[in-house]
Amino acid sequence: MQVWVGSRLARTLTTIPAMAELDMDGNPGRISVRAVAYSQASRPQTVTLFINLASDITPVTYRYRVVKSYPHDRRAYTQGLVYDNGFFYEGTGQQGESSLRKVEAETGKVISQVNLDGSLFGEGVSLLGDFIYQLTWTSKVGFVYEKETLRQVKRIYYQTQGWGLATMGDSLVMSDGTNVIWFLDADFNVLSSVDVWDNKGVVDNLNELEIIDGELWANIWQTDRIARIDPHTGKVLGYVELNNLLPREERDSMTDVLNGIAWDAEGRRLFVTGKYWSRLFEITVSPVSRN
Repeated sequence: MQVWVGSRLARTLTTIPAMAELDMDGNPGRISVRAVAYSQASRPQTVTLFINLASDITPVTYRYRVVKSYPHDRRAYTQGLVYDNGFFYEGTGQQGESSLRKVEAETGKVISQVNLDGSLFGEGVSLLGDFIYQLTWTSKVGFVYEKETLRQVKRIYYQTQGWGLATMGDSLVMSDGTNVIWFLDADFNVLSSVDVWDNKGVVDNLNELEIIDGELWANIWQTDRIARIDPHTGKVLGYVELNNLLPREERDSMTDVLNGIAWDAEGRRLFVTGKYWSRLFEITVSPVSRN
């Protein structure tokens, strides 16, 4: 009898009854296990079952420290955030409010802005080469702009919802609100995907994205938490807990959830903000000590 895990032959058993431990090494997610029994008296008999394989890593918990805060437009429903050479490129959402903005980092001043059609709900943005990519939520269409002028040069199309967007090397990384992360080329052709799990199960509602030192950082929608993910395996390496980052006295009825991660690789500065927040924060993170 042969036992297959996914497309890999895991064991060959020659006695019946038989028992064997299976090496489940690989990415977490839904895995097929298939047993094929061979007999001289009959055709091969196959039994297949599916199991959910969680991550074998216990995520590290990280606390934050505020280094500095910067002004942020309270009218900006932040959906995407990228830092580049003293400026933020910020994508905002809500129908009738969606835009792409170039913002002076120190002052929060909007230097230039492109408004989306009122029917569109803007989502994540990312910088690839000299171009800015911007997603929309449910319209399955995105836009490519020249970085310097914000002139739209191309449309892109995809088959899922659009949530977060980041750049990893010469590829783009996209979330769709589930636990699936998509890897795409510059023309938005799908290269691969990975499912995100921690040691307890599926981690979904993945929103705004950023690549930091080879890790994929993702806002988790409706929480004050950022997941740190191995983009090659989908395993959650840690969680950054950002509770009470925006002081209570600066919140009002319009203030929405944490969303927006930007990384200054040269200056090694980490920035975060939220939807309709009055401030954008530069923070550092450190692991919580374990007794």
